[in-house]
Order: sequence, then structure tokens, then C-alpha cells
Amino acid sequence: MNLDRRGFLKGAGALIVSFSIPESAFAQAQDPRLQQIDAWLAVGADGEVTVFCGKVELGTGVQTALSQIVAEELDVSFGRIRMLMGDTALCPNQGPTVGSQSIYRAGPQLRTAAAEARQTLVEMAAAALSTEASRLSVADGTVSAPDGKRVSYAELVGGKKISRALSGTAKPKSPDQHAIVGKPIPRVDLPAKVFGTHEYVQNLRMPGMLHGRVVRPPMPEAQLERVDEASVKSLPGNVRVVVKGNFVGVVADREEQAIRAARSLKVQWKQGVELPKMADMPAFTRATPSRERVLASAGSVEPALAAAAKTHKAQYYVPHQMHASIGPSCAIASVTADAATLWSPTQSSFNLRDTVAVVLGLPRDKVRLVWIEGSGCYGHNGADDATADAALMSQAVGKPVRVQWMRHDEHGNEPKGAAMVMEVAGGLDPRGNVAAWDYQVWSPGHAGRPAGDGPGNVLAGAALGLPDRLAPNGADRNARPTYVFPNSRVTLHLLQSTVLRVSSLRGLGSPQNTFANESFIDELAHAAGADPIEFRIRHLKDERAIAVVEGVAKLAQWNPRPAPRGGKNAGAGRGVAFVHYDNYSGYAAIALQVLVDRASGKVSVERVAAAHDCGLIVNPDGLKNQIEGNIVQTLSRALLEDVKFDTVGVTSLDWARYPILRFSDVPDEIAITLIDRPDKPSVGAGEPAASPVMAAVANAIFDATGVRLRSVPFTPERVKAALA
Repeated sequence: MNLDRRGFLKGAGALIVSFSIPESAFAQAQDPRLQQIDAWLAVGADGEVTVFCGKVELGTGVQTALSQIVAEELDVSFGRIRMLMGDTALCPNQGPTVGSQSIYRAGPQLRTAAAEARQTLVEMAAAALSTEASRLSVADGTVSAPDGKRVSYAELVGGKKISRALSGTAKPKSPDQHAIVGKPIPRVDLPAKVFGTHEYVQNLRMPGMLHGRVVRPPMPEAQLERVDEASVKSLPGNVRVVVKGNFVGVVADREEQAIRAARSLKVQWKQGVELPKMADMPAFTRATPSRERVLASAGSVEPALAAAAKTHKAQYYVPHQMHASIGPSCAIASVTADAATLWSPTQSSFNLRDTVAVVLGLPRDKVRLVWIEGSGCYGHNGADDATADAALMSQAVGKPVRVQWMRHDEHGNEPKGAAMVMEVAGGLDPRGNVAAWDYQVWSPGHAGRPAGDGPGNVLAGAALGLPDRLAPNGADRNARPTYVFPNSRVTLHLLQSTVLRVSSLRGLGSPQNTFANESFIDELAHAAGADPIEFRIRHLKDERAIAVVEGVAKLAQWNPRPAPRGGKNAGAGRGVAFVHYDNYSGYAAIALQVLVDRASGKVSVERVAAAHDCGLIVNPDGLKNQIEGNIVQTLSRALLEDVKFDTVGVTSLDWARYPILRFSDVPDEIAITLIDRPDKPSVGAGEPAASPVMAAVANAIFDATGVRLRSVPFTPERVKAALA
């Protein structure tokens, strides 16, 4: 537990470049060490570079992109970079890996670190070569003088560890000097994943490790009355029952023994809280007590609506949806009387460490979290809960405990994406322009991630009666349109309670708000008899927004005309949608073609075109991977995904009742055009392209059939009913 960076590098011989990053260099400063001298990277005696990064690789390619940034600024080959990520004993706290923030936030931090390291090494080389630093050049970690003398970074280290405070004079390279940033370097994490040698947390084993399973209450807020430990006493595996507060778990020598014990343990619960009927959810959501806040206002909405030549109003609904990680969550914990080590695939290493420390009653400096990659999450899935489960049971039995959730655990207990209702009213002037826009959204907060002040955000903490905290952010994401209207208002009704446990799902509230905004702008274009793309551009002022909309029109070979298409080709249609993600980050526009089978109601997305602007592009191939992943996952959410529940709890506990997109349903073509802006900061691409997909599909269905669908998902049953 006393391991630090110097201990990690002991015996290797390394230059440790330490510095303090000024607060102006980044927006999040959750760890005081970020404002103080701290080690960010080390150059070993063999010339290899170890980078200590608080962000983690979740299958998005950030490990490769961040390595490119460091290699670029340090002037070493990409292959020399080793990235150590998410270990709370070794890495700085750069905040959770969320919100498309890794490149945007961590990129400048690591770029500054690498530039400072290069300057330090060149100054050392100048002394060693008896020349001025300004006369030296660097190539792949070797510093050369005009007279031909050379010295490598490894030779400069000489087995020493040298600290240096940030001078503030190291200047990162300008984009025109980049040789590694901007190149499509293959992702470093993929070969092992393709060949089956990558070590996921699910594959990890520890000496003396036991296996745990949790027995959950049958319905929300059910309270524990009695546990009959004798009901599992005769089972094999040295079964131990762990009861603490409302937490009930079993631990056994082998995994199948723990599974059997969890199924056999007799537990009696008091009645919990009944859930509303699924069919009532839109009305129930609107009727839930909320706090109202006006997010944006311009002009006078009511008089403009009253005077409009045409008016229109619509309500949209997106239900609870799952992360639905294909591999169920898993974690291992080893807890002693005064310390704990956790092996977890969390997105929030430091926050989860602090949370588990509270759950265990330990000081946070006695808890170490070692990040190990797990199944893809794209939001707050069950990984944090499994980690806290393992920690609580390990503390009880005094040995390492591995917790592997099963499919029904993941589907039933992971935090869900929030259900949201959006209502929009609009009016057109006599020329067919938008004269008034009144947008309202009903949603809870979307951020229920673990935090030291919200230890009840993990199920184990909630079972102990610890307080939880659902942060308000996310509900307003992209509620404000990028379009410019003379009279507009955006109102958030922030719900004070939720039907199901919710937390961050990819994009938080942006896909839902964009679904409503981009469907309604399409409906107004139809009312105006205008082409959907021309109508959007007419109401945009942001040049980058216009560029992505024009870019996707060109890529999709868009032929201007109003929707719907109609005529003999009815059944095939096209749709478009756009987002400026979170109103400050990346820009994305999606145009797609669908085929609607009128007999069955099945919607097939045949081709997708995407235009994307995220500033300076670090890795174009990795960026395309991200965009494709956004599109495919959100097509699944648009066409299929809807959490089913009854008055007791979630019923869609398997893939039959919660289907996701299959390979056979993936579009035949996903064409992407990238708009590189070297003069703009790099922002994340993990979420923007997901936001316009639902609306683009709805708009395409309207173009194909003349039927407007305002509730997700667009299942065959829902489409067929609408067509009838």
C-alpha cells in the first residue's frame, strides 16, 4: 500500500519529470496533487517511457491517442511509450474517464508534461555535449549536436532519478510540426484482444481467492427481515454468509458453489415500493415533482406563438435504456484490517476508491484501486457495484474475493439511462422561418456515479444505509438548440425522484434532447414545405455547424426536396440530424437511409453518412472507430432497446427480453467525412455522433412512410401500429 512512482521504478534508472500544472491548464482539479509537484512520466534507462495517466482505456482508443501526444512532444518513437492507467497509487487524479473528456482534458496535461520533459532532457544534453541547447536536435530519444556528437535520453539518465519543477517555458509543438499526432497509428490494445491474449478483469485470479455472490432485495426499498444461514450450511465450498445492514452475500471456495449458495439461501424481506405501469411512464414522468429552471430565453415566446402563421406542438419520449455490457461486471478485492486493494474496470478510479473507503470504514489513503480493463461500458454500468460488493465481502471473510455478476445481475441491477419526456411548441412566420420555439424537458439528473460524498451510489453502500447523491447534470445536455430563433425558451423540469435507479449512459441527456430537437426541426421543415437540410442551414449561424451539415449532405449525395418522399417508392426514406455536442464540444451530422417493411414494421438502416468535427484530429483511424461505434450502438437504442419492468422490478433480465443490434442488422455502409481543424483544441469523440442517430432514424421513417414516430424505440410492433 506504500507503493509510489519511485518505488515502481526502483532499480530501473529513470528520469522522473515532476511539475505543477497551473489550474488554467484544465477545468477539473479534483486532486490537489494536480496543483503540486507530481510525477507524470518517466524515462527508463532502456529509453522506454512510462506515462502515468489517470484516464483509462475503455475500448475507445484513448490509450493510443494519448501515447501519440506524449511521443510527439517528447520526440521519441511511438513504440517506446508505455501507458500505465487508472492506478490510484501511481497515477494523478485526472477525473473520471467520462463525457468525451479524455483527449480534451488529459491531452493538454500530458502534452505539457512531455514538452517539459523534452526541454529538461535537452538542457541535460547541452551540458553533456558542451554546447547550447538551442543548437541541439532530437530524434527518437537521441539528442544530436551540430558536430555529430550524440547522447540518448537513456544515457542522460545514468540510473539517476532527477526531479524538476515546472519552468513554464516549455512550449508544445505547433500543429505544422506534428509527425505523430494526426497519423492513423493502429490501436495498441487491439492485437491482444483480437488474438484472445488480453487480460480482462474477468480473467484475473489471485492466490487464495474466494468467490462471492450477492442476494438482492426482490423490489426497490425492500428491507431485510431474516436470513436463514442454516439453509446453505450443508452445501459444499465452505460457504460463508455475509450480512451487514441490508447487504446479503455468500462466499465460497469456487464460483459455481457461490452461485448455488446464493440461489439456495433463504432470505425474508419486508415489502418494498411498487413501480408504476410502463404504459403510464410518459405521464408519470411529467407528473413527478420537479424543480423548474429556464436554461435559455430570447425574445417573447408567447406573443410570437400567438402571431405565428403556422403553429405546431409535439411530445417525445425516450424510455429507460441499459448499458447492456455484453460481458457482465466483475471485480476483485483484497481487504485486511487496515488496508484494501481493489482490481476494478471502473471509469472512476479515484472516486470509486473514495467511495469504497467509506463503505469499508477505512481512510482513503489506505485503499488502492488498480484499474484492469473489463467489458465495454460507455457509461456507469455495474462495474463499480461489483467492486464494492467484492470489497464488503472480502472485509467480512479476510481473504481476496472475486465477484462476477451474471446476466440477470447486470440487466437487473446496473444503473439505467434515465427516461425522459420532451415537449416542443413552435411557430412559423409567413416566409416559413421559425418565429418561436418553446422547449421543455422532464428528466432527473443523469450522474449517479460513486463519490466520497455519495457512497450510497453503489449498491453495497445503499444497502448499508449510506447517503446517495444524484447530480443534476446531464438532463440539460443539448436541450438548448444550436439554431438561432428570434423568440425561444428552453425549460428544464428536474425530477426529484426516479422510477428506476439511473446514472450516466452514453451521452447522458444529449441523445434524448437531440431526438426531440432534431425531430421537431424536421417537423417544422415539413410544415414549411422546405428541404430538411436547407431549413437547418437557414437557421444556423455557427460556421462549424453549417460545415458539418453541408459536409454530410455532400457525402450522402443529398438531393434537396421536402419530406416525405411518398409515391411508388414509399417504404424507402432518408433522414438527417445534427448536434453541437453539449453546446461547446464536437460537431456531428448524420444522414441515413432506411427501408421500412410495411408488412412487418421492421426498419432496416441501409446506409449511414456522418460528418464530424472535433478540432485537431489526433488519430483519424481511431476517430472513425469511435464514430462507427457511436452510430451502431445508438442505432440499437433507436430500434430495439427499452427496459421492461413490472410493479416489482426489471423484467428484461436476458437478451431475449432486452435485444440489442446484431451483426446482420448493421448498415451495409457507414461513410465518414472528418473535418480537421488544427487551429482548434482537440475535443472528445466518444459521444457526439451518438446524439443525432435517433432523430435521423425517426426523420427517415417519416420520409419513407409519412408517419411520425415520437417514442423510442422504433420496434416493428410500434411502427406497424403507427402505419395502421
